[in-house]
Amino acid sequence: MMPRNPSRTVFSSQTEVHPRLEGLLEKHQSRAWSQPFHQPSVRAFKELEILLRGQNQPLVLDSGCGTGESTRLLARMFPECTVIGVDKSSARLTRTGAESFPHRQENAIWLRADLSTFWRLAVRAGWRLQRHYILYPNPWPKPGALQRRWHGHPVFPDLLRLGGRLELRTNWEIYALEFATAVNRLLGFHVMPGSPAVSPALSPFERKYRDSAHPLYSVVVSCDSSGVK
Repeated sequence: MMPRNPSRTVFSSQTEVHPRLEGLLEKHQSRAWSQPFHQPSVRAFKELEILLRGQNQPLVLDSGCGTGESTRLLARMFPECTVIGVDKSSARLTRTGAESFPHRQENAIWLRADLSTFWRLAVRAGWRLQRHYILYPNPWPKPGALQRRWHGHPVFPDLLRLGGRLELRTNWEIYALEFATAVNRLLGFHVMPGSPAVSPALSPFERKYRDSAHPLYSVVVSCDSSGVK
């Protein structure tokens, strides 16, 4: 049965992989991104490092965790790991029940930070993830917003350098196709979008999109077998 207020599908005048994507990837691959770090995120990362000091559990990263429900579920799925949920919105993160961050609950940690700074700091710190989830990021569907999509953003090579089993989920096929194209270009792979596992729904967005009968897409890649070229 359809929900009372079904979610709308993504609308865009773009109907295929953006023609500027290849050029952006070449630029970002050949030139290190030099934008200054977001200083509140630097401080948050330092506090997180203190919290992680002395622990040897594998790391799972939930990038753009929103209300943190996905982080809590992933922590139950991977009890042998430390699962870190990162989001820039304090309004969303406070729905975890915490008032300050980083906040730890058993093997889950929530942190407020800008991802483009967080990922670069994690690479500098030598992090190697076991798993990395990017669940239903803002699709930025207008053609002129390509560089706001993670695969079109200058930070994308650092995202891949974090390693591990990387999984993107989205309800916009173009986003999944572009993400796969970017992974293939930078890692020399040949991955294609598929469908996410049927259960459980990993985030509130995934549950809402399923209830609204949206087609869902997943790109899964192991970033450990090849470095960014």
